Amino acid sequence: MEIRRKILIYTFVLVTLWGVNAQIPQPVKQFVGSEKMKGASFSLQVKDLESGNILYSYDADRELTPASVMKLVTTATALELLGEETRFPTTLLYDGELKDGVLTGNLYIKGSGDPTLGSAHFAADRATYTYDQNEFMPEWLFAVKQAGIRKITGSVIADESIFDTEGISPKWLVEDLGSYYGAGSYGLSVFDNILKVYLNTAAPGRSPVLADTEPVIPSLRFHNYLVSSGNTTDSSYVIGFPYSEDRFLYGTVPANRQKYLLRGDIPDPPLFLAQYLYESLVKEGMKIEGEATNYRLLSLAGRWDPGKQTEIVTTYSPPLIDIIQIINERSHNLFADAVIKMLGLSYKPKPGEVVSSFGKGIKVIENYWKSEGLDLTHLHMADGSGLSVTNKLTAGFTCDLLLYMAKKSPYHESFRQTLPRAGIEGSVRNFLKGSSLQGNARLKSGSMSAVKGYAGYITKGDKQYAVALFVNNYNCDGREITKEIEKLLLTLF
Repeated sequence: MEIRRKILIYTFVLVTLWGVNAQIPQPVKQFVGSEKMKGASFSLQVKDLESGNILYSYDADRELTPASVMKLVTTATALELLGEETRFPTTLLYDGELKDGVLTGNLYIKGSGDPTLGSAHFAADRATYTYDQNEFMPEWLFAVKQAGIRKITGSVIADESIFDTEGISPKWLVEDLGSYYGAGSYGLSVFDNILKVYLNTAAPGRSPVLADTEPVIPSLRFHNYLVSSGNTTDSSYVIGFPYSEDRFLYGTVPANRQKYLLRGDIPDPPLFLAQYLYESLVKEGMKIEGEATNYRLLSLAGRWDPGKQTEIVTTYSPPLIDIIQIINERSHNLFADAVIKMLGLSYKPKPGEVVSSFGKGIKVIENYWKSEGLDLTHLHMADGSGLSVTNKLTAGFTCDLLLYMAKKSPYHESFRQTLPRAGIEGSVRNFLKGSSLQGNARLKSGSMSAVKGYAGYITKGDKQYAVALFVNNYNCDGREITKEIEKLLLTLF
C-alpha cells in the first residue's frame, strides 16, 4: 500500500511538472538562455481571451519592475471607478466684496487635479500641435471683465489644496527630478508642467549659453555644467527638486546649434499659474495690490483663510477617456500620477492614519481589485506612472487584469482602444514594425535602465490573447533586447 501511494505521488508530480513545462516553448527557453539574458529576470504569460486558459507561462509570479506598464493598472482602475466621460474642473472664484468694480478680497484659481490645462496633447492637430495652448487664458480674462472686476485689493491665489504638497513620489530616482518626464502632479497644473530651455551651443568642448526659457520664470537659477559635443545625440539632464528655484544642467549637447531645446519641469506649477494670471490681468489694465501666491505658501505662513467664494468661470478638462488615451498611447507620467491622486480622493483615512495623495490612490486601487477577486499578492505600487523602480508587477497579475477588462468591464472596448497599435502609433510605433503583428498587437510598453516590458492584447486570426512580459537586468543595449523580444513574440504568434 505504501509503495502504491508513493508511485501515485511520484506520478502526480511528473504529470504536474510536464504540464508546466509544456507551456514553456523552445523559443522562450532560447530567449532566457541567451548571453543577453545572463543575470536577467524574465516573466511571461499569455492567456486566451475566450477561454481564459493559459497558453504560455514562464515564471509568471516573478515580481519585476514594470516601468510604464504600471499605467495599465492606473488607467483600468480609473475607468472602472470614474467612468470614461468624467471631466475635471478648474474654477476662478473671488471672495470679499465686489462693489463699483473694486474687489475688496482675493481672486482664486481652484484646482481639481486636472493635469490637462493648456496641454499640448489636446491640440486640434495632435501631430503638429497646431493650436494655442494658452486658449484658456483669454476665456478667464474675459470672464473677470464680465464679472465687473477692475481692481483687486487682495491677491491672485492658486488653490491647489485638493492634493497634498508631495508632487513627486519620494521613491523616484534623483536623475528623474526636474526632468520633463518627471514633472510633479499637483492640484493645479498647466502646460504639461514643462519648462522649455533654449541654448546656443558652442564649439565642441565649450559650454553652451542659456538663450531663453518658455515660459519665462525670472526667479529660476540655472547652474550650467553642460558641454557641447561633436556627437549629434543629446545626453543632457535637467535636475532639480520641486519648489526649488535651482535647476542644474548636466551632460552633453550637440555643438554649434542655435536655440537648441532642452525640456525640464516647472518647479511650482500652482504658483506659476497664479503669477501668470496676475501678469495677464495687469497687462489688461487691472490694478492688483497684493502679490500672486498659492495655498502652499499661505498655509505655511498660517495665512490661509479664504472667505465665502463666488464663481466667475469654470474650465473643464477633456473626458477621462481622452486623458487615458494619452497616458497609454504616449506614456504620459504626469497624467497618470494625477489620475491616481484623483482616485485617492474617495479614500477615507482611518482614525490616526496619515497617508499621502499617492498613498490614498494606491489604497483605492488595491481595495477595488481585491473586491473583484484579483490576487494582489504581487502588486506593489509607489506611483501611478511606473517611474519608481520600487514598483513591482507580475506577468500573471497583469494578464488577470487584462482578462478582466476584456471580459467583465463595461469599458472593455474603450480600454482596448487606448492601447497603441504596435508598429503604427504612440510609444510602440517602431515595435514590431513591418512584421505580421504590426497593427494586430495593442501594447503598453515600459522602459527604463535595464527594464523592458510589454503588455496588452494580440489578435491572430479569429483568436485574441492577453499578453504580458517583463525583462529586468538584461545584459545588453536596450535596442538589442527589444529586437530579441520582437523575435520571441513573432515566433510565439
